[in-house]
Amino acid sequence: MEYFFNFDKFAYLKGKRPEGCILCLIRENSPDVTNMVVYRNSHIGISLNLYPYNPGHLLIFPLRHTEDIRQLGTEERLALDAGLDKALSVLDGLYTPAAYNIGYNMGPVAGASINHLHMHVIPRYPREIGIAELLAGKRVLVEDLAVTRERMTAAFTALSDE
Repeated sequence: MEYFFNFDKFAYLKGKRPEGCILCLIRENSPDVTNMVVYRNSHIGISLNLYPYNPGHLLIFPLRHTEDIRQLGTEERLALDAGLDKALSVLDGLYTPAAYNIGYNMGPVAGASINHLHMHVIPRYPREIGIAELLAGKRVLVEDLAVTRERMTAAFTALSDE
């Protein structure tokens, strides 16, 4: 069996990261982290994943630091749910995926590499593995993250005005 290996993600997991919680630093607009936020309100932020599985891979997170979904207040839960609805509408409009993987990884053993609760929204497409990926043994992203951020920010802004 062959494995996909993302060296940037590996370096991140092995400790090459800024001090403190990544999502809290993003919340505070710290220059120490790459900020890929495409939407924010008083309870949540929605950001592109810096190591996306597919174009449009989003993280939806409460602005208040918590590691456990059971610690969320009612308003935060409602805001996360409403954020998911917005995210799906934006992704449907920009990328028309065939399906989604949506979920939380709570704790390192579950796959969480960020100790701040966040929901993954991963668009899925038919025939995701292309010939370039098979030959190169790597995943090909079809859109630069900066372009994705610009397109999504505009789409979230337009959706928020409705």
